[in-house]
Amino acid sequence: MTHTLLISAPELLALRQRGTPCMVFDCSFDLADPGAGAAQYLQGHIPGAVYAHLDQALSARPGAARASGGRHPLPTRAAFAAWLASQGFAHGMQAVVYDRNGSAFCARLWWMLQWLGHEAVAVLDGGLQAWTQAGGALEEGASAPRPPGDFTPGPALRTLADSAQVLQHLGSAQQTIVDARAAPRFRGEVEPLDPVAGHIPGALNRPFTDNFGPDGRFKAPAVLRAEFLALLDGRDPASVVHHCGSGVTANPNLLAMEYAGLGRAALYAGSWSEWCSDPARPVARG
Repeated sequence: MTHTLLISAPELLALRQRGTPCMVFDCSFDLADPGAGAAQYLQGHIPGAVYAHLDQALSARPGAARASGGRHPLPTRAAFAAWLASQGFAHGMQAVVYDRNGSAFCARLWWMLQWLGHEAVAVLDGGLQAWTQAGGALEEGASAPRPPGDFTPGPALRTLADSAQVLQHLGSAQQTIVDARAAPRFRGEVEPLDPVAGHIPGALNRPFTDNFGPDGRFKAPAVLRAEFLALLDGRDPASVVHHCGSGVTANPNLLAMEYAGLGRAALYAGSWSEWCSDPARPVARG
């Protein structure tokens, strides 16, 4: 069985026991302390997991070519595929991604792998906490390196939107912007990370944390579907373009919409940090 959205901890345990070709990625991170995730990984991670640093692996490095703007610009597809291959990733592998942060960061890698044409990637529902609760063991230190894999990018399975496209369709029924940031940031009351406060005019607000229950797992598909349909209020789910502050926490919204049976939406990866970098682009508050 191929997992393309979510995988439970018992399912991952069973998959590993069967010897299914699989690579697990730990994406734990802390925006306020960029070294914290790597330190947590060394203290204990799912055995064999590869650490995927948000700044060093899942974003273009300073001066490197990039596929989007913003604070966490996407690397080019070729560059990211080369990193995956260097970690031992190969075609035919099931990828499983997790973090310790309520799926705030690992869904970025889930989206990126599908953007590279690899459909067999799933978020570990409930993260590392769910793994340990299910009796999964932890490994300390760095995992043993694997021989390079044969991974190369294929046709994209995800739609990447840019600032020009978002601006062109602003106010049109063809486009519904959904902003994953917390409500005070969306309203422009606070802005801890970017130089301008506010949101893209006409955007709807769906904080990414609304997708999870008290146990840190995604809500049931029927619940998510009802919540998204209420938010969209008659707008076409196919028109949705998700964004956040820098193209990271928008991805749980994108996954949740698909899990709810509402189709594959687009991602504006540059997000608010790219949008507000140009004073010519309109800003709304409230």
